[in-house]
Amino acid sequence: MARVAERARKLGPLFFGVVVAPTVVAVLYYGLFASDVYISESRFVVRAPERSVGAGSLGVLLRSAGWGSAGSEVYAARDYILSRDALKELNKSNELTEAYSGRSISIFDRFNSLGMNGSKESLYQYYLGKVSVGYDSTSSIMTLQVRAYAPQDAHRFNSILLRRAENLVNGLNVRAQTDLIRLAQSEVDKAQKKVTDTGLALARFRDRSGVVDPGQQASVQLQMISKLQDELIATRLRLVQLKRLAADNPQVPVLEAGIRSLQGEIEEETAKIVGGRESLAGSAVQYQRVLLDNQFAEKQLAAAMAAFEEARSEALRKQAYIERIVEPSMPDEALEPGRIRGILTAFAVGLVAWGVISMLVAGVREHRD
Repeated sequence: MARVAERARKLGPLFFGVVVAPTVVAVLYYGLFASDVYISESRFVVRAPERSVGAGSLGVLLRSAGWGSAGSEVYAARDYILSRDALKELNKSNELTEAYSGRSISIFDRFNSLGMNGSKESLYQYYLGKVSVGYDSTSSIMTLQVRAYAPQDAHRFNSILLRRAENLVNGLNVRAQTDLIRLAQSEVDKAQKKVTDTGLALARFRDRSGVVDPGQQASVQLQMISKLQDELIATRLRLVQLKRLAADNPQVPVLEAGIRSLQGEIEEETAKIVGGRESLAGSAVQYQRVLLDNQFAEKQLAAAMAAFEEARSEALRKQAYIERIVEPSMPDEALEPGRIRGILTAFAVGLVAWGVISMLVAGVREHRD
């Protein structure tokens, strides 16, 4: 019995230091110093109409302009709320600094309580401890919570952040729409320039060759050659018949001269079709190349114009937007700190720590003994 009393006397300071002292500190802090924390909560979802981003011209433009699912807007809204820009917006007139630096707030809770650490970075780190954004991937609902030491401040800051997040998503829409129209218009401009260039090349070719369509012109030439050949055959036949009847007929030299003339015309017309680069055959190859370039450019222009009209129609549709599910609440009761829970937690942790330390101390002493 005396040994037990002696051990209790030795462990008394340990129990006081590990269990009693922290519990007393917790009671003093939560009972006298900890300031009431009011939480304003709002819930919203970022919605976007379903749109198919295919492999066509519009699909390429949509991807080029950065259009995708509403997931990107969700993370953009969350990142903005937790950004320095959002803090700057809230603290335009030092409203946030004043709201969290009031003398009514505990020295342990208010910002820059000792007046030695009022930098922007310190304010930002403090801000991150007062604002939280949760995202439920199952329901796609985002929950915005703002903690403040006055219910009006919590509600006001929550409302401002939610409104600024809406403006951000709308701004992303405007930029995406502007980029989409700009990209589509640039494609139309390039296609129009190509049509103009190929059209001028076609006009220069026709002006240089003096032929509107070498293919059609060659067809006309072939018909002419065919007629000349028919006439040549008929003349030769007449000449043969005439020589059989009377070789010294005065018409013989005339027919022979006619045959030579027809042969010359046939050779001349044939040379126009197949006689070198300036011939209709050579011109037809060049003409087809220039004509195909022009036709391809016109098809590109038609496709670009169609994509532009689709892009404009797409841009006119309402894109991603924030739909409020729960408006920012006006708290009428402080939800934090949990005073009883905090005191009991301090006591329980101290008790567990005391038990562990006591066992270690007892084991060491028994080992020494």
